[in-house]
Parts: sequence; structure tokens; C-alpha cells
Amino acid sequence: MKHNLKNMHQKTIEKAKNHLFSGELVIFPTETVYGIGGNAHNQKSVELIYKTKNRPFNNPLICHFATIEEIEKNFILKDKDYELANAFWPGPMTLILEKNKESKITSLLSNHQNLVGCRIPNNDIALKLLSQLDFPLAAPSANIATKTSITSIRDLDNNLKNIFYIDGGSSVLGLESTVLKTNKKGCDILRLGSLTVEQIKKQFKDYFVEIISSNFSPGSQKKHYSPNKKIRINASDVKENEALLNFGQNNLTSDIKSLNLSINSDLIEASHNFYNYINILDQTECNTIAVVPIPNHGLGKTINDRLKRASHNDE
Repeated sequence: MKHNLKNMHQKTIEKAKNHLFSGELVIFPTETVYGIGGNAHNQKSVELIYKTKNRPFNNPLICHFATIEEIEKNFILKDKDYELANAFWPGPMTLILEKNKESKITSLLSNHQNLVGCRIPNNDIALKLLSQLDFPLAAPSANIATKTSITSIRDLDNNLKNIFYIDGGSSVLGLESTVLKTNKKGCDILRLGSLTVEQIKKQFKDYFVEIISSNFSPGSQKKHYSPNKKIRINASDVKENEALLNFGQNNLTSDIKSLNLSINSDLIEASHNFYNYINILDQTECNTIAVVPIPNHGLGKTINDRLKRASHNDE
């Protein structure tokens, strides 16, 4: 069921709320990618998210809130958590926080661990919806597990189109949130995302920031964010039956289809276009999508992380 919310009004929010209060799911926009959300207090709703996405239960979900006050009702925040929250919320940052004794959030969404990823999205539609609920939304990306995230409803998987969805246009950022866990020295990055290492270090010059792997964070599987077609990364040429995902100015082209993430080598533009262009090329008759090297700094680190996981076992 499609609802174009360019001029969003309360009736549409009411319909979304009714689905959520009934234990059903709603697909909604955020500034990063689209999410598929359910009542984080309701174990059956959270179970439905996993089953709908065909997602393994050991892959945790992120909880979305409207305000930090709502987060404080459910979690223990330390000084550095507040520092990061004040700097980057609302925005593309997920903080791993410890549940308090009063929390009603089902343990199913965190693989029965006491640590949960929390976020306040920077999207008017998402915030308006969240502010009118009396529970947070457990919401991973609106895709089938291991497949590419979507930044536009037009890329929604056919298997998910029976779910009530809100069309909020194209996602502004285009890459998932950065997942952080604070410590005494600064913070660990458990998943690279739209908030870069450089942005964190610029804001907090005394922070020690390290990129690590952790089962507390979603998106840590080796094979993830994958289109149906194979991906060949760091391509210096284009082979027969390959489409091309280009970056910057060069002479490469594909007889099937070529798209350039940013002809001006702008990583912000490239991030915005990334999933959209991957999904477009995935619909062509190619056997493989060749991707040129992407600079490995700033948002390029996140793009390369997604490409590495997407291409796992493809070469």
C-alpha cells in the first residue's frame, strides 16, 4: 500500500500507528536508509521482523527513539554517551547502551544480550511517527537479509510490498548509521556508517577511536549488503558481460550500463547514490558489476566496507 508523504499529514501517521499498535510492521524513511519497524516492547512484532526479512536471530536490531529522554527511560548512559549524543543526535549514529532494570524492550532484538543499539534519526517523518508512539521502534534496514539496503521505495523488494510503507522520497545520506560503543579512552566503531571517523575525531580531539568487530552490532556478517549479481571490486577494466559502477573521471565504460557515483570524486555524493546505483545495475542483464577503486578515507571507508561484504565469495 503506497502513501506518498511529500505533504505528510496526521491521517497517514494514524494509519502507520494503527499497524504498529496491532503488532504489524511499517516501512518508513530515515536520513540513512529505509527501515522496517515494529514495536520494540512486543516480542511477536520483533519476531515478525526477523521472519519477514529472513534474518538470523543472532543479528541484533537497532531501536529508534524520538528523544534522548525516551532512551534514558530504558538505558544507562555514561558521560561519553551523552557527549556523543549531544554532538550527533538526531543523526546517523547508533550507540550501544546497557538496558536498565525498568526497560521493557524485548531481549529478542539483541540476541538476549543486555546491550542494545539505540538511535534518534534525523528525518521529519520518522521523528513525527516515533513521537506519537508509546514504544520505540525496532527497525533494521527494509530489505531481505544479506541484500542491499534501499534509499527509495522504488527499490523495495517485491516480497516486502505487502507491508504498509511510507514513501518519504530519497534518503539524504544513503548509507546506514555508524554504530559506536564508548569506553574510557573514547569509542569503538562497531560498524562503519554515515558518521565518519574523521567527523568524530574533529569533534572530540582527545578521543581514541578504533574500528573493531563485535556481535553487539548489526551488519557484521562477512556476506552482507549484496545485490543478486556478483560484485568485482577495485576493477581497472571492464570485462564482457559486466556493468560498471564508476567513480571520478576515467575512460572506462560498459556496453551494458555504466553509472558514476560521482564524476567529481565527491564521497558525499557517492554515498547518496551508492545503493540506488547498485540496485539499478543489478536489474541489467550483466553477470557481474565491476566497481572501480574508491578512496579509502571518510565515507569511502564505509563504501569500501559495504563493497567488501557484498563481494565476499564472489571472486
